[in-house]
Amino acid sequence: MHIDIATGAGAVRGVTERGLAVFRGIPYAALPVRLGAPQPGARWDGVREALRFGPPPPQSGAFGMDALGDEGDDWLTVNVWSPDLGGRLPVMVWIQGGAYVFGRSGLPEYDGGNLARGGVVVVTFNYRVGFEGFGYVEGMPVNRGLLDQVAALEWVQHTIGAFGGDPERVTLFGQSAGGGSVAALLAMPQAAGLFQRAIAQSVPGVFFTPDLAADITRVCASELGLSPEELSTVDPGLLAAAGDAVGATMGQFADRWGRAAHALIPFALIVDGDVLPTTPWAGLTGQVPLMVGHTRHEQRLLTALSGRLGEVTQAEAIEASEVFGPDPQAYRQHFPDPQELDEVVRSDWLFRMPSLHLTEAQIEAGGLAYLYELTWPAPGMGGVLGACHGLDVPLVFGNLTAGQPAMLIGDPTPEAVALSEQMRHAWTAFATTGDPGWPTYDTGATRLFDIEPVVTSYPEQVSRQIWRERPDVLDLT
Repeated sequence: MHIDIATGAGAVRGVTERGLAVFRGIPYAALPVRLGAPQPGARWDGVREALRFGPPPPQSGAFGMDALGDEGDDWLTVNVWSPDLGGRLPVMVWIQGGAYVFGRSGLPEYDGGNLARGGVVVVTFNYRVGFEGFGYVEGMPVNRGLLDQVAALEWVQHTIGAFGGDPERVTLFGQSAGGGSVAALLAMPQAAGLFQRAIAQSVPGVFFTPDLAADITRVCASELGLSPEELSTVDPGLLAAAGDAVGATMGQFADRWGRAAHALIPFALIVDGDVLPTTPWAGLTGQVPLMVGHTRHEQRLLTALSGRLGEVTQAEAIEASEVFGPDPQAYRQHFPDPQELDEVVRSDWLFRMPSLHLTEAQIEAGGLAYLYELTWPAPGMGGVLGACHGLDVPLVFGNLTAGQPAMLIGDPTPEAVALSEQMRHAWTAFATTGDPGWPTYDTGATRLFDIEPVVTSYPEQVSRQIWRERPDVLDLT
């Protein structure tokens, strides 16, 4: 059954699905200038259909994401799942991950229905990724993907009341690059006041200086035979392909790009001193209650995707400890097996220690913080991936059989269903009351999500002792 509601920009037509009102593909901003900042969208007359997801921004070819694109350049759209259009319910706004190079809100793993049935309004949205969102171009705004996220949050503030949501109870949550975005928005002046709680899942510690980002841009431009100033004239799909080509060959620039090249990361958030004044670890105010966590075996999925699972040599593991670890000798002492050494040091550098340090920075800023770790070893794909990166996504959304991440779970067992219910309840409880159900981190407590729920001290103590310094901004070397 169709259902129409009025918004400030015009009326939209959604549909009822299993007791929820669902609206897809509503514009939240416009892009009148290529590689420019988002601007308020135009109003429309009549009733605009909001029955299908809007076209995604240009995507990296990773996982075939570029082949999933819809035609059109109205990239900046939101989607809403509401259990009560007449209510004033807590709102949960999701920022998807994708290494800052891919990501679209219309993927089946991000269907908000199961979360919304827990008594919240769920919002997902598209934002620019890859070069369109995070490439550095002189004279154009940096962190355009972050600016899109701010515009989406402003739309929520102005409009979510029409969908039964309370703009004064907005919880921002995201995973991987989405978790990094959540962390950055906490330190971003333009985002102040746009959300009241935040959940950061698997926060990446990768932030670039403008100099590093500009040098990567020069190589992207060279890939196309252009100067950096000409990139705004390039077809967006070609620009995304150029970013992929540079990302695949970054190893040859290790002497210039350092850890970013070793990790094959061509785009990240840029600490420019303006849009993003500083890193989250230095810029938290403590005013927004925060829940942070990571998975136990973050790196294992990434190693499997590279074809190196179980194949890491001693020399490769030693090199990883020297490139990514602050104390290579300590890592090699505690983790003599090369597979474990490579996995732990990469997990710590990219996700685990940045997430832990974000929690500690929140406490130091006088804020409220909760810490968790997902330790459940997923049985899917032969059970070799453990509690890997991305496993939290299907569990939190409750979409255990839809989308690529569901492959990590396989056929859902009663244990998987129960764990998903645990996590959904914790996320919606935090959005509703500010308390996910375990003590705050200043007490030393960490919630371990597994078949049997446990609250204990943070379990990765070896890594914690090695990583006493917070993540640096990556610069030209």
